[in-house]
Amino acid sequence: MASTAEARALLQTHPVELPPEHVYFGPSETMQAVRQRIDRAAGLNVPILVLGESGTGKEVLARLIHDRSPWRDGPFVKVNCPAIPGSLLESELFGFQKGAFTGADAAKPGRMETAHGGTLFLDEIAELDASLQAKLLHVLQDGYFTRIGDHEERRMDARVICATNRVLAKEIANGGFRADLFYRINVISITLPPLRDRREDIPYLVEHLREQFNRRFKREAGPVSKEILHLLHHREWPGNIRELENCMARYVILGSEEAFHADRHQNQEKKPLSFAFEVNEDGKIPLKRIAQQVTRRMEHDVILKVLQANQWNRRKAAEILKISYRALLYKVRQAGLPAKRPLRKVADSEDGDMVTVDKSSLLD
Repeated sequence: MASTAEARALLQTHPVELPPEHVYFGPSETMQAVRQRIDRAAGLNVPILVLGESGTGKEVLARLIHDRSPWRDGPFVKVNCPAIPGSLLESELFGFQKGAFTGADAAKPGRMETAHGGTLFLDEIAELDASLQAKLLHVLQDGYFTRIGDHEERRMDARVICATNRVLAKEIANGGFRADLFYRINVISITLPPLRDRREDIPYLVEHLREQFNRRFKREAGPVSKEILHLLHHREWPGNIRELENCMARYVILGSEEAFHADRHQNQEKKPLSFAFEVNEDGKIPLKRIAQQVTRRMEHDVILKVLQANQWNRRKAAEILKISYRALLYKVRQAGLPAKRPLRKVADSEDGDMVTVDKSSLLD
């Protein structure tokens, strides 16, 4: 029979590497406000609710709160609520006695028990079904629970941090989440901003992730260029920091900044086309002129992509576009595109010659 101490030791076998606080929070005002909030809350024995979109770093914030708290020497026990089937989640949380159900060949402490003296982190708590929400509420109210198949009451002595990417007010209105449980876990709430609202932090995150993935994959990818940082600064980042992590992992593994451009093109293909147009000083918007502007912009983008895909071979591009070679040359000039493949000097090669690269991929 596994003891509580043995279970806690197993949970702490693989410690998670946390980013330095100056990297995680960065210089942005939104994250500095988050930092000030946890400075006030970390040492208090009250539940904390972490809100934010997927990929914003809610688990990392929970671990940072744990490390700043009086419970830092105890275990940090995570429960990924949607990852555990509902039929098993109750036994994972509360534990069970031998013979409590088919297959229970030995007693097992639950996560509440193994979190004793530390922090219990309930990730995506909105995914709990109604019956478990009710049982969790009782534990948070009086601090006691019983294992499945047992009558002995046990005390949960752990700080509780919950997280969700759902809007709990809507879940309550729809009947998916208990209002009384919400008030119990929402003593202090911290909302993590999406990456698009903290763009000043991107250079710090990029450098940290580059070093981290270099160690993990045993690579030596160098710092990204200012051009790439500019590109990353203007991305929308629907996947937030998790998307940036994937982007940096691909860069380190492939060893080329083309990884950033390829990823950017894939994201752009998912977005609907949108165009800016000019409005007269009198406020009138002539439809014919707008149509001309939109057509020119579309032609510019299509011709550029076809030229890039065919290494700037204009005759082949004309065939693909089903227009004459002369018509293509005219449209290239009209669109303001260069007549030949742009070249850019980047560095001296090992034998002393200047190396040039195709700059057309930088014109998107």
